[in-house]
Amino acid sequence: MYLENPSFLKIKDLEPWLIETRRKIHINPELSEREQETQAFIEALLDEMGIAHKRYADTGVVAVLEGGVQSENMRVVGIRADIDALPINERILSPYRSEKPGVMHACGHDAHTTILLGTLKYLKEHQDSWSGTVKGFFQPAEETIGGAQRMVAEGCMDSPKVDFVLGLHVMPYLEVGQIETREGKLNAASDGLKIVVKGKSAHGAYPEKGVDAINISAQIQIAIANLMSRQISPLDQAVVSINQIRGGVKDNIICDEVIMSGMMRTSDETLRGALKDKITRVAEGIAHSNDGEVAVSFSEGYPALVNDVAVARQIKKIASQCLGEENVFEKEAPSLGVEDFSFFLDRAPGAFYHLGCGNKEKNITSSLHTDTFDIDESCLAVGVFLQCEMSLSILKKEA
Repeated sequence: MYLENPSFLKIKDLEPWLIETRRKIHINPELSEREQETQAFIEALLDEMGIAHKRYADTGVVAVLEGGVQSENMRVVGIRADIDALPINERILSPYRSEKPGVMHACGHDAHTTILLGTLKYLKEHQDSWSGTVKGFFQPAEETIGGAQRMVAEGCMDSPKVDFVLGLHVMPYLEVGQIETREGKLNAASDGLKIVVKGKSAHGAYPEKGVDAINISAQIQIAIANLMSRQISPLDQAVVSINQIRGGVKDNIICDEVIMSGMMRTSDETLRGALKDKITRVAEGIAHSNDGEVAVSFSEGYPALVNDVAVARQIKKIASQCLGEENVFEKEAPSLGVEDFSFFLDRAPGAFYHLGCGNKEKNITSSLHTDTFDIDESCLAVGVFLQCEMSLSILKKEA
């Protein structure tokens, strides 16, 4: 359907440029907070296009493009792309394989960056046909510290103030030409969990003289598992994982301190708070009943990503017109994975969607964050097409 669309055919002409751009980024991946060369590459292309830009969050870039048609109460749409790579050694032997051992664009951020650059390039070339402002957010450090939060804190959503914001992520389980999104909750919130158990050391031959912190921590671990299976509804999206346990100094000494750490993920703020209280009370009860002490702490991660219902519906409407209704899917349940696009959504209504990049016939099916991940590069033009159509529809006040 979209292959015959006049607007798509114009964007299709950009495909060689899109593929070349994506491959240059893929060859030279950079880890979070080290994206200096990627930043310079983006800035050079924006300069070639004649698009104004400014640095944010050290290694990020914000581009600002104004339409050439004047009208009253013009809107501002923000579009986000993350730019960092992962500490993974690429195994695919391709002409555009990463040239940095141990660093790879295994999450598709090279595609996201290329799609945003292509969107700005197309809109610049057709600047005299639309009104309003498009801001492009090239965001660093999505994979680690949440670069979105830093960009927002530095004012990227202001001057001019963003009215709506859009984001996408390539997904290999979707074929090229397909998308999925969800009205409301799409991704979970995350919290780091740390439990420090204090006991009392003693000789292993005289355990009654000590307080065994390992024994207490084992009981806490089991109690948390029981809490999740018996006090949390299976219909709620929540998971608590204790992923590290450290303690003990010698084989014949009763351990006096254990540090447990992990992650808690929830898709509901009420459940998020209740679960923190339950974990704290369970840990304190077990520790005190065993004559030990415990300190439970949570480090707040990314907030839940909640799509604005009206914008999500507009995305589905535009995508259905562009790709066909049979290629637009509603995600059945929120993912317990996190996505720091949520920080942009805290400041403006918007929505996030998943763009198909897989191709079973070409055996392009590897999951995100794996050393064999790749994309069918024909998804790049589709992504530009959708981002342009969705942005223009919002600027025309169709959403």
